Amino acid sequence: MRKEMAKQYDPKEVEDKIYKLWEDGHYFHAVPDPDKKPYTIVMPPPNITGQLHTGHALDNTLQDTIIRWRRMQGYSTLWLPGTDHASIATEAKIVEKMKEEGVTKDDLGRDGFLERAWQWRETYGRKITQQLRKMGSSCDWERERFTMDEGCSKAVVEVFNRMYEKGLIYRGERIINWCPHCKTTISDAEVEFAEKDGNFWHLRYPLTDGSGYLELATTRPETLLGDTAVAVHPDDERYKNYIGKTVTLPLVGREIPVVADEYVEMDFGTGVVKITPAHDPNDFEVGLRHELEVINVMNDDATINELGGKYCGMTREDCRKAIVADLEEGGFLVRIEPISHNVGTCYRCGTVVEPRVSKQWFVKMKPLAEPAIEVVKNGKTRFVPDRFSKIYYNWMENIRDWCISRQLWWGHRIPAWYCDDCGEITVSRTAPDCCPKCGKPVRQDEDTLDTWFSSALWPFSTLGWPDNTEELKYYYPTNTLVTGYDIIFFWVARMIFSGVEQMGEIPFDTVFIHGIVRDELGRKMSKSLGNGVDPLETIEKYGADSLRLSLLTGISPGSDMRYSDKKVEACRNFANKLWNATRYVLMNIEDDDMPAIPENLAIEDKWILCELSRVTAEMTDNLEKFELGIAVQKIYDFIWDCYCDWYIELAKIRLAKGGDEAKDVRSMLLYVLTNALKLLHPFMPFVTEELYGSIPNDGGVLMISDWPVFGDEFNFSVESEEMTRIMSAIRAIRTRRNEMNVPPSKKATVYIETSYKDTFVHGTAFIERLASASSVEVGESFSVDGAVTIVSDGAKILIPLAELVDREKELARLSKDLEKIEKEIKMLEGKLANENFVSKAPAQIIEAERAKLAKAKEKEAIIKASIADFGA
Repeated sequence: MRKEMAKQYDPKEVEDKIYKLWEDGHYFHAVPDPDKKPYTIVMPPPNITGQLHTGHALDNTLQDTIIRWRRMQGYSTLWLPGTDHASIATEAKIVEKMKEEGVTKDDLGRDGFLERAWQWRETYGRKITQQLRKMGSSCDWERERFTMDEGCSKAVVEVFNRMYEKGLIYRGERIINWCPHCKTTISDAEVEFAEKDGNFWHLRYPLTDGSGYLELATTRPETLLGDTAVAVHPDDERYKNYIGKTVTLPLVGREIPVVADEYVEMDFGTGVVKITPAHDPNDFEVGLRHELEVINVMNDDATINELGGKYCGMTREDCRKAIVADLEEGGFLVRIEPISHNVGTCYRCGTVVEPRVSKQWFVKMKPLAEPAIEVVKNGKTRFVPDRFSKIYYNWMENIRDWCISRQLWWGHRIPAWYCDDCGEITVSRTAPDCCPKCGKPVRQDEDTLDTWFSSALWPFSTLGWPDNTEELKYYYPTNTLVTGYDIIFFWVARMIFSGVEQMGEIPFDTVFIHGIVRDELGRKMSKSLGNGVDPLETIEKYGADSLRLSLLTGISPGSDMRYSDKKVEACRNFANKLWNATRYVLMNIEDDDMPAIPENLAIEDKWILCELSRVTAEMTDNLEKFELGIAVQKIYDFIWDCYCDWYIELAKIRLAKGGDEAKDVRSMLLYVLTNALKLLHPFMPFVTEELYGSIPNDGGVLMISDWPVFGDEFNFSVESEEMTRIMSAIRAIRTRRNEMNVPPSKKATVYIETSYKDTFVHGTAFIERLASASSVEVGESFSVDGAVTIVSDGAKILIPLAELVDREKELARLSKDLEKIEKEIKMLEGKLANENFVSKAPAQIIEAERAKLAKAKEKEAIIKASIADFGA
């Protein structure tokens, strides 16, 4: 008894049911299998504050497509999911929530705050994994990890200790990036540069001996309060006599030296720069070389501290205004020069970052960067597309030591303890009872580690490291990392150097880079533009498969893609097309029919098998190259065009005959459909699984069935070429009839002049059924008065006009249409010739008008050709 299908595909009735089938069957679960090759993807862990957005939807659709394909190929596939504690973002969210309740971090204390944080993780942290299930993600949820779970935390402590013991982690006073809003350090990778309007304030610093002054320019006059020198280039002849002298710092009165340093650019500005070691990374290095005093004049919130004298308590912005006014009043301000320059901002909150000297923990990067660069250069790890390796090299070759300490409570607390009595620092895997040097009490470092420190260990910490587990031995190194180009230096680079350093092996062999999802106008999605899309709302409306297909269609590695509801709607229409085709097949098969290749193959059978074999080979090759957009387009075209629009229609002729011919074609319909569902499954898993369960099969589940592989058994190239010629003729006739507005019910005799007589005689039945032919005559030459002439592949086709239309009526209609289209062309040409319109209208509007004109001219040509056919 065949399963009865609903008349229409309803994703809501199917998707949750199918996902439960997969989870209950443990089909996502991976087990080390010595008889299989492993294939591993570790999911970029989304933040526990996260809500599924289109970026997640794209990223996980790409990963799921790859892992489903590899699973069907017979690999032991592990797609390891998990979430990231995201210290800065999560702590900010919790603090914001507490603020609404009138509670602060200090009110709760560290332990109380952390209790809240873990509650947050339980409440909100699992939301996104449930949302990923709605996308159809076939992760091994039985192995789900969290960057602060016991195993990952153990790995973090182990790595910190090993690197400290090797001298790769140290504590020192250096310039760091400080976010006054988040009140924590952030790494160089977390600083985003934005172009902002600003000024160069040109100032006079008077020489202490009264012999004159030095002129310099600064973009940050408020940092003048922390100046401890001015610098010139040692080879600059203009200032050689000033080196070693002192200037008196305006408004402050502090005497500071004039030093010579090669950092200064002689041809930039006046060739004199102010040196503020506490508030500029380059100035800090100059200060180290000249042993200058480091004066930090700002508090954690970027207000001026007590070293700022009368400016104490002001914000840096208010201080700037006050200092500029005082400089002008004192005669120190020469002029103000407006400029536009890049300003560093916090990637989380957008606040302007404050460079400041601080005692922090750092990772020594040069010894780690060199081998990590080498593994990409020698091809052990490759970027797809390769152009992104340049970004990687640029970052790694110019990398500075990584500040890893954060002034936050949520995160991995730094495993270092301090003795206030003797000053000993103890870094340990376990908490010491007392100072190992003097026996006095110790206190643990208050800071936590940068979130990316734990994320960098993700490919191996999630597999059980530092324990040498069976999973680690089997699944590491992993195979493919799928990620956006925006976190190459945040995360990808750090995983590579961490894997090479800790495991002695690359973490993955391929980094598959994708772009971002933009709106249909090509704009980045943002709250301010109000153009963001909630994937869950799209799934509710159209289904997950439609969203997945829309994200994959037209995509290419490394490139951004555009989202539009129309595209998702078109993908839903494709799902409906496939549903209806399957339903038609089910309605026409017998109980004993099974997918099979019959002994006697008709020409159309050989053609469809040849197409199936070709598409399968090409898709497999595309997927190997990570060309998912090309691969999905091929199976889309095969199903819509080859199978639905052609093969099913051609099959109806034999179905109507009954007997053995009908049985053979029923088996073929099922065989081709079964394999088409397999090829489509990685891209649209829900509808394909549902349909596979509806048709006769071996009783298995589609997601663990075998990926189709064909050899030369379907090499029917001769028959395929013959069928292609027949189809070309049918298409050409249909197109011409459509241009002439001839309804399908209007039959006409078709004369075919061709040297491929046997081919077209064999295709007579197809032409009669699919090209509305009352009869078909095939020969080398025909004389047909008043005929429409059509040229197709290998044939010249003649159709008597009198059998198609009423000549006078059709000419009248065509003349009316021509007049209308000529008016439209004139209007569009006038609009585009109008300089006022072209100069003011948005580019997309102008492009749309040009496209309308091109379409109108194309229509005009068709109408004129139709009139010419009537001899008018």
